[in-house]
Amino acid sequence: MKKINIFVLAAVLLTSVYLAEAQQTAKVPRIGFLSQTDPARESARFEAIRLALRERGLIEGQNIAVEYRYTEGKVDRAPELAAELVRLKVDIIVVAGGDSWIRAAKNATKTIPIVMMGAGSDPIGAGLIESLARPGGNVTGITLLIGELGGKRLELFKEAVPKLARVAVLYDPAIQASVLDVKEVLPAAARALRLTIQPWEVRDADGFDRVFAAMGKERPDGLYVSPGPLTLANRRRIGDFALKSRLPSMYVRREFVDAGGLMSYGADLADSYRRVAYYVDRILKGAKPADLPVEQPTKFEFVINLKTAKQIGLTIPPEVLARANRLIK
Repeated sequence: MKKINIFVLAAVLLTSVYLAEAQQTAKVPRIGFLSQTDPARESARFEAIRLALRERGLIEGQNIAVEYRYTEGKVDRAPELAAELVRLKVDIIVVAGGDSWIRAAKNATKTIPIVMMGAGSDPIGAGLIESLARPGGNVTGITLLIGELGGKRLELFKEAVPKLARVAVLYDPAIQASVLDVKEVLPAAARALRLTIQPWEVRDADGFDRVFAAMGKERPDGLYVSPGPLTLANRRRIGDFALKSRLPSMYVRREFVDAGGLMSYGADLADSYRRVAYYVDRILKGAKPADLPVEQPTKFEFVINLKTAKQIGLTIPPEVLARANRLIK
């Protein structure tokens, strides 16, 4: 009887060890996804990452899991949701948001790797990384040169609209990148192009009508819109105002042009998002964020909405049209 009990005990112990090892083997890595917008606007963006992950053998629902958190444009929710992802013990946090969102994730954890998707302006200046080549700490990923390209946008704007002299700049002062753009980047570029910059702050959705009314009285020659959750969420309102005012407009992201804006110039976002999968894959295989260089975009997109140009009575020079990657007809 004792021998039988010993055999039974041994079998139970072996089974327990096997199950424990199987559970460890079957551990599925969890990726936290912290977004500055909402699920509807984020779906296309994350789909590019999802497809790129699949190409690397990482399939959501099979060998990776994703925890989605959306701040819906409210930066004050970022710390709370970042802390929530840390409590869930995710293996990586991918941040689809600007400096404030990345900083919220960094403040929430010093150990979990954080991958930027490129919405921040200057990760070195913002104190998020030590250098592009060797980020240090637990943050790496993509930077889209949003601020650095401000001068190039004004240059293209002037070429497309030769009579451009006074440019109204619509921005959210809560977005650090936009403040830097308005105070430093754009004024320097404007001086070289002999343009006058007129900054207009908008702090919430209720502020647009007031700003539009005041801007209409000033009658600028063009409208430049800085990026951020607030302007992105209200891109159709902005486009409608520019159209109604017969005001040429320049944007950072293509979504604004799809919503009726005149033109945009910036990094090819789909290409940059695909690169996020590279970082996720490398980190899951053991690479440290501190040793993975932050990448800058290599592909850029210049989009012009010809329907909008026609509606506001603008003829864009052929040499400018020839430089566009995409024309909306």
